[in-house]
Amino acid sequence: MTTHGFRRSVGTRMSVAVFAVLSLTASAHVAAKEDHKFSVSLGLFVTDRHSDTRIGIVGDPSGTPVDLEKDLGLDRSDSVFRIDSYYKFSDKHRIDVSAFDLSRSSNKVIDTEIDWNGTIYPINTTVVGDFDLNIYKLAYTYSFISRDKGYVGLTGGLYVADIGTRLSADGIGASSGGGITAPLPVLGLRGEYQMSEKWTFRASSEFFALEYDAFSGSLIDLYAGIDYQLFDNAAIGLGINSVNIDVGVEDTDLTGDLDWRYDGGMLFLKVDF
Repeated sequence: MTTHGFRRSVGTRMSVAVFAVLSLTASAHVAAKEDHKFSVSLGLFVTDRHSDTRIGIVGDPSGTPVDLEKDLGLDRSDSVFRIDSYYKFSDKHRIDVSAFDLSRSSNKVIDTEIDWNGTIYPINTTVVGDFDLNIYKLAYTYSFISRDKGYVGLTGGLYVADIGTRLSADGIGASSGGGITAPLPVLGLRGEYQMSEKWTFRASSEFFALEYDAFSGSLIDLYAGIDYQLFDNAAIGLGINSVNIDVGVEDTDLTGDLDWRYDGGMLFLKVDF
């Protein structure tokens, strides 16, 4: 089994296990649940990232495979601001929206020759790298199991990755890069269970595997977390989020393969209205 296949297999088993538990707990009859319709979570997302990228030129997708952290010196760990929110139309219908910025930059003397977008960067060249990754998520969820303190729902929507790459080296007068916005359609599951008056468990999983237009590839997004209710309309929480994006692009502005993975912990304040 390949590394990507192993990750997908593990991710699928994790998702099935989480939602099996949610289904069993949500199906039990328990007392009162929150009646808030709108919620906003403001959080600190502490990420650990690994990125393999190869950028070619139009008509020739070949290029040097680059480990962005090892070869170009991008920080592997970083802390970013993140916002997540949802609006509940009823007990069975809701819309979720998320946004955060995972952009990074670096400056390093490279120890291997890099062919990037048709430009050659020789060994011992000081290279500046700018890699933009803005994530926007929009999803609709239908709860096919809905009980007093828990639900499990089928979710579908868009995982929009706004990607930009640029390498430059003043010493050789070189600059190359490009960008593209990839709207990746996803399907998955979402659920929560109120374990007690103060504690709530939440989880979600989203998947994408498709070829269309200029894109091909896959995406796995897994989340699990717990909230502690401080007041009637405010809670603090901890969560973990693991995402693997493997995208092939053949576009006039950006051509190549991007295999980007980020895993991280979240500390957030959740306010309900």
